[in-house]
This record gives sequence, C-alpha cells and structure tokens, in this order.
Amino acid sequence: MQRISQQPFFRALNPGQLVALSFAVAIAVGTVILALPISHRGSGEAPVKVALFTATAAVCVTSHTLVDTTTYWTPFGQVVILILIQLGGFAIMTAASMIFLVLGRRLGLRGRLISQREMEVINLDDARRVFFGLAAFTVGVELLIATAICLRLWLGLGYPFLRAAWRAVFLAISAFNNAGYALWSGNLARFSTDWWILIPVAVAVLIGGIGFPVWLDVRRRMRSPRTWTLHTKLTLTTAAVLVPGGALVIAIMEWTNGQTIHHMNFANRIGSALFTSINFRTSGFTTIPVDHMRSETRLIGDMLMFVGGGSGSTAGGLKLATFAVLVLIVMSEVRGGRQAEAYHRAIPGAVLRQSISVAFIAISIVLFATLALMMLTPFGLDSCLFEVVSSFSNTGLSTGITAHMGTAAQLIEVLLMYLGRIGPLTLAVALTVHERDRLFAYPEERPLVG
Repeated sequence: MQRISQQPFFRALNPGQLVALSFAVAIAVGTVILALPISHRGSGEAPVKVALFTATAAVCVTSHTLVDTTTYWTPFGQVVILILIQLGGFAIMTAASMIFLVLGRRLGLRGRLISQREMEVINLDDARRVFFGLAAFTVGVELLIATAICLRLWLGLGYPFLRAAWRAVFLAISAFNNAGYALWSGNLARFSTDWWILIPVAVAVLIGGIGFPVWLDVRRRMRSPRTWTLHTKLTLTTAAVLVPGGALVIAIMEWTNGQTIHHMNFANRIGSALFTSINFRTSGFTTIPVDHMRSETRLIGDMLMFVGGGSGSTAGGLKLATFAVLVLIVMSEVRGGRQAEAYHRAIPGAVLRQSISVAFIAISIVLFATLALMMLTPFGLDSCLFEVVSSFSNTGLSTGITAHMGTAAQLIEVLLMYLGRIGPLTLAVALTVHERDRLFAYPEERPLVG
C-alpha cells in the first residue's frame, strides 16, 4: 500500500501562493471588522460592498474609496483602516516570506526571486536581521514624519494636541506606506500651499516608494556609490528622471488652468506640480482636484502611475527597475547591441524576459479592465483608463467616478487593486503548481519582427 505523505498546508504553498493567500485573508478579516456597527457612523452594519472595497483599498495601500474616510468611519473604523494599511505595506509580505523560510522548504530559482522581492530583502540568509532592521526603519521614518506634522498641526494651526497627534500618526503611516489616506475631507486640498505639511508627506512617500533594499544598500555603501548594486542605481536614476520630469510636464499642462494651479504664485505652482508628480507615481495624495485637471495631464498621470515605485517598496506599479530594464532593452536594440547593459554591467537574459513578461501581463490587465469599465459604465476612455491604472498601480487617485459606478464595475476595481498589489509575476507563480526543466532544446528559427 502506497504511503501518502502528509505535510502542513502552508508548507505545500509556493511563495507566490502564500503571498496571495495572505493578502486575501487580510482583506476578508478587514471586511468583516469594517462591516460591524462599531466601525461606521450611523445605525446598522456597513454595506458589505463598502466594507470590502475599503478593506481591499487599505490592505493594498490604495486610497480608492466609496465613502469619505473622515465622516463615514468611526475612530475605531479609522484605526482598523490604519492597521490594514500598515499590514499591507509591511507585515503581510514579510510574514509570508518568513513563514516560508521557517518551514524550511527548498526554493527553486523563481521561488527565490519571488520570496526575495516580497520580503523586501537582498540576502535571504539574513532574514531575521533584515526583518528587524526593516521594522526599525519603518517605525523610525513614520515617527519622524508624524512628529513634524504634529508640531505643525498643534503649534502652527492650533489643533488640540491629541487630535493633532492622531491625525499626524495616521497621515505619516499612510504616507510612508504610499496609501494616500488623510483624515480631512478633500484629502490634502486644504494644505495645497502649506509646505510644512506637504514636504514631510512627500519625503515619506519618496522614502517608502523607493524601497528598503535600495536604502539598505545605500546605507551599507554610503561612501562608495560606485559599489551600489545595479538595482539601486537603476531605481534611483529612474526616480531622479521621472519625478522632476513629470513635475515639469504637469506644470506646463496646468499652468493656465484656473481650476488647479493658475491662481497660485510661481513658487506654489512649481511646488504643486512637483507634489503631484511624486504622488502620481506612487500614492494617492492630492492637493488639486484630479477631475479638474486637463485630459493631457491625466494621461501623463496614467504613465507615471503605471511605472510606480521601487521593487520591494510600499508602492505599486510596474516598478522603477523593471521600467529601466525595458528602456535598456530598447536602447540596446536601437544601438545594435547583443545584450542590455547599464553601469558597466550586463543584465542577464532571464531578467530581460522577466521584465517583458511583467510588462505584458500588466498592460493586458489594464487594457481588458478599461474595456470592461467602458462597457459597464457611461464614462469615456479618459476616465475609465485613469481609474483602472490608478487601481492596478495601487495609487488611488480618482476622477470621482468610482462611487457612481455599478457594483460590477466596483468589484473589477477591487480585483485590480488585489492583482496590482500581489504583482503580475507573483500571481503567475501562485498559479503554477509544478515547474519542470526541459531536458532538450528545439533548433532556433527567426520569425519576422516589424
């Protein structure tokens, strides 16, 4: 009689499946809690649709909402949302990878890459030390940002201390995790020219959106940038191009728009454009109404949101390094080179294929979801594309149409937020039950391209 081997359920999961399951469980638990009467203002339970949408957005650090966070949810509900944001930004991915490592399962090459990315580390053998380093880094940044914001609200704007402290903590955690939530109706519109608030928020968004692997590498080799890893160089270089470049284009597009920045002085126009560029790329904070922006500006926003932040960061999107690799592939082909290179380093073919696969999957999801929203709602391509890209990139900016969509369209956005957070490649690995190596190779033949 053949002996059937028994192994724990979690041990039978590959890293992608474990990450996907962790997010799903967190969303389910968050939905149940937010549906309780204690979580929202008014009588009775919150509608399941609202609770599910909010829980998914919080866990996936996406500021998409069907209701106003400040007026709809009670302080208890707001605390739940804040916990879900922190889990989505840090604890779930790390805990999933740590469980996987503790169980001692052997990793294949693809599993190692996925576990490494979701764990936000470079060296898996260093798991425990990096875990606590990441925790200290997260708490330290959030405390510094919260302190700066609290002092401004308390001493500068006259908020009572406890109220200032709570809103500062909420905003700091939301900013570091690139979640885009704020406890003011209209997000941060009332602070559109208050740089004592906006600068700490922007700094937190940038730090969280670059990713812990980059900051760890920079800290270890602070005095010798030449020895930084290729990932660090590509991430920082791409961010250094996209942030000011996006700000310049946004400023040009919106300079004469009286509904956004035209009424501001020169310095505030430039600052608002820069703040918008930062948050277009990684989070959902806004000081100017998205629905009043020009269509051209929203298209630029689509591009920036789709690229997103750094790998292993709290941001979503295609990721900066992935986008950089795609650009390097094109540059290599244009120059007639045989291999993509950067900073005197050749990029392995496996990474090139991985980048193209992630981009193709992401673009396909965005296109089909946009088509679905256009079929299910009366809204046009401009608005539907913006909502889809914002959901999938976990940015959360909105033209204001989400709350006016039908249930089917809103559930599509829920799915987009989930898929965007766990990542196209992670999802592909989660759905892969077995991997097998091919023991032979077919002869090559070149199809016509172009």
